[in-house]
Amino acid sequence: MGLVLRSWVANEAGKHCVLVVWLAVSVWLFWRTFLLYSSEPQYYYLHQMLGLGLCLSRGSASVLNLNCSLVLLPMCRSVLTALRGTHQVNSRKARRLLDKSKTFHVACGVAICVLSVVHVSAHLVNAVRFSVRYSDDFPTLNLAQHRGQDPRVLILTTVPGITGVLLVLILFLMFTASSYSIRVCNYEIFWYTHNLFILFYVILMVHVVGGAVKYQTNVEAHPPGCIWANRSKASSDMWSNQEPEGETEEESKEASLIVCREDAHFQPHFPQTWLWVLAPLCLYCVERLYRFIRGSTPVTVVSVVRHPCDVIEVRMLKSGFKARPGQYILLNCPSVSSFENHAFTLTACPTQNKETFGIHIRVVGDWTECFSQLLFPELESSEILPMMHQRRYPKLYVDGPFGTPSEEVFNYEVSVCVAGGIGVTPFASILHALLDGCRQYKLQRLYFVWMCRDLHCFYWFAELLCGLHHKHTATTEPDRGKVPAPLSSRLVIGRPRWNPLFQEIGRSNQHKKVGVFCCGPKSVSRELHKLCNSFSTSGTVFEYNKESFS
Repeated sequence: MGLVLRSWVANEAGKHCVLVVWLAVSVWLFWRTFLLYSSEPQYYYLHQMLGLGLCLSRGSASVLNLNCSLVLLPMCRSVLTALRGTHQVNSRKARRLLDKSKTFHVACGVAICVLSVVHVSAHLVNAVRFSVRYSDDFPTLNLAQHRGQDPRVLILTTVPGITGVLLVLILFLMFTASSYSIRVCNYEIFWYTHNLFILFYVILMVHVVGGAVKYQTNVEAHPPGCIWANRSKASSDMWSNQEPEGETEEESKEASLIVCREDAHFQPHFPQTWLWVLAPLCLYCVERLYRFIRGSTPVTVVSVVRHPCDVIEVRMLKSGFKARPGQYILLNCPSVSSFENHAFTLTACPTQNKETFGIHIRVVGDWTECFSQLLFPELESSEILPMMHQRRYPKLYVDGPFGTPSEEVFNYEVSVCVAGGIGVTPFASILHALLDGCRQYKLQRLYFVWMCRDLHCFYWFAELLCGLHHKHTATTEPDRGKVPAPLSSRLVIGRPRWNPLFQEIGRSNQHKKVGVFCCGPKSVSRELHKLCNSFSTSGTVFEYNKESFS
């Protein structure tokens, strides 16, 4: 039981702590704002007019500000990659938290959508109450022009209303297009709708300057609920009779005896949203500008190879390009689409002896299909064996490289790499690094499992695997390429038997932390994740790392 708990803490504790802190800050911010607008004297008259809708709309707005600022940070890819590679983040646990940046981005996005529903619903109620509870005593407090004004007119003729409708529309498009089914079936829809975030932030800045919510500026000269000395009590019944719940009759009488020294003055709040989002937005813009400049030089395509099962290998050269094994790039081909960038893991990184780098692309979807036709316009579909073509290639731009969890393979003494199909690409560059020379790494033993539906898929990296096998069986280096007797079969038909595999790895590496890295189908990922959390023998802790492009 203790080992199971230790395994769970190693895999789940960090991200759950971050989640709890994020939720706690959000709840505290909401409750603090809710109490501010429900009990502070400067909002007394506005609260009497709008009631609970005021508190809910402002509380949700505060948490929306928080999440609209946080949602940008996980998308600063270059910043996260730089942090991963610096000595300031030398803890493996801290670096593994950086791997959850995409998950945190999604969590913030979902929170924005949920809170927007609360915010919009509260403001719809507020629009009705602005019309029904129109105040003749305080005309400047009203958003409506007269009592009984159609709430739809308030929404469609005011700056907060119009911008609010536009924000809801943009958010709806972004949220629905982010669903898994749309991203898989038509990635272009996701790409273009998600880039509406630029317009979203521009409209958001305009939305907060509308001045719909006002506060009283002269609370001392005009205490809430006070009466004029020369005005009958009946003239102030509208406000004095609308007491907050819980106020005693004696307190009500004392409040009604307070005499006003001047009229109540109201003014809109100074917009605060830009204070929340300015720093993250500037950081993101600077980062994108840096990436644009860095990726503005086209790469030189050295060679293109067609592999079996609709896989293309592209070898490229770019001056000053440096990358670590396991990292990925964003590839842009203007001949296919000027604005789309697609993530591909580096299968070969530049070294001292070879400056080229390579990627493997599975032809799936419209973009990769068009890209394949540009590379091989006359290629016969019946061709199976790899084939080299020397021709004029389309212009390509590369943004990156960016960090991934696979970089941590070398920071464990023992690592397990599990790949499904084209998911082998993150580990190909790692195997290349081991083949070129790996004495500088902490890694002492590597278990590599590659699952494919088609036998021809193994030809993608057959030369690499054979070279690695021959090197490590012919030398006396640690048994990175050695497989224990129960697992001696290099090629097995059928699904892997994960429990016996993990039991054997645990017995061979007792009381060690083993890094498990997966890039493959969700079903395999879930099974491995569950197994890493529940493994309880041999004193071995399996730390799970899932490959995910942010």
